[in-house]
Amino acid sequence: MSITRRALRKASGFPHGRLGRKPRVWTKLWILSAIALLSLGDAPARNQQQQTPSISVDVKMVSMLATVRDKHGHLVNKLSKDEFVLEQDGHPQTITYFAQDSDLPLTLGLLVDTSMSQRRVLDQERTASHGFLDHVLREDKDKAFVIHFDYEVELLQDLTSSRQKLEASLDTLGEPEFSQTGGGGSSGSGHGSYGRGGGGTLLYDAVYLASNEIMKKQQGRKALIILSDGVDRGSKETLRDSIETAQRADTLVYSILFADKEEYGNGGGSHMGGGGMGGGGHRRYPQESRPDGKKILEQISRETGGRFFEVSKKEPIDQIYAAIDEELRNQYGLGYVPDKADVAPGYHKIHLTVKQKDLTVQTRDGYYADR
Repeated sequence: MSITRRALRKASGFPHGRLGRKPRVWTKLWILSAIALLSLGDAPARNQQQQTPSISVDVKMVSMLATVRDKHGHLVNKLSKDEFVLEQDGHPQTITYFAQDSDLPLTLGLLVDTSMSQRRVLDQERTASHGFLDHVLREDKDKAFVIHFDYEVELLQDLTSSRQKLEASLDTLGEPEFSQTGGGGSSGSGHGSYGRGGGGTLLYDAVYLASNEIMKKQQGRKALIILSDGVDRGSKETLRDSIETAQRADTLVYSILFADKEEYGNGGGSHMGGGGMGGGGHRRYPQESRPDGKKILEQISRETGGRFFEVSKKEPIDQIYAAIDEELRNQYGLGYVPDKADVAPGYHKIHLTVKQKDLTVQTRDGYYADR
């Protein structure tokens, strides 16, 4: 089943048509209370026609997940609310919600780059992903979905708590269609065209769609994990749009740079040359220029409050997955309601620290306020 941008909307329950408005980062809580006036016996009819009064309270809370580490990089998970210091645009804020969120439901999205540059590492990615999902997901509490992206964005498995379904979707990453030319294939063998007549790596589109059409509807802890070399080619959405949409959906993005050194050493093929397909794009990189995928993935993770990793001999992918698993189990959840004077439409910087020296806080850089 090939799910392009329109089909992804359908699979995730999103209405047809435009991608829709970008979600508010604030959690909007409407509390409606009604007091009904009941008529007694032969009371005049006009009493029965009296309107039911209502009280509407609009509470807008900015929420975030935070990880704290000591100077040795070890996780610190026993801090109290009073040990945190929070500012928005340089103005002190009062933390009104605080919890250690390791027990809250987790929604996890796995985004796997299946463009030609990843051919040689797919087996390692798939094997490690099996073990990670099997270990991190709790039965009947956590859910996950799997997306692969190359010249198109395809939802291999929608949100589910079934490990069997998730593992089955990961197994399809090694099927022949991902390594053959033409038809539903994601890339060619290095000679000729990719998929529908052109190559592509829709990284930004994948992050945007996963955040805007799946994650924004979920509650609790939310995280995306990207397995890619970080080089986008052909996306309709920009890097800024993908980051903003993840921020609005309160979603952390963990990036795992898994680059095939031999592929790039031989000239690479998947990121060079003609235009991208699968939704088109308005940015093209000349053959002699190749974006720095590491810097791109670092930026996505840093600004969303996630973390960047790079696969190497010293830090293999299964070790990276173990680190992400540990971090997801040792987070703090914080929330605050900014003063009305501090909520002008647009982007607002968040600065979260702790009073104790030699501790560093990892959280998102800011949030977007809508009108």
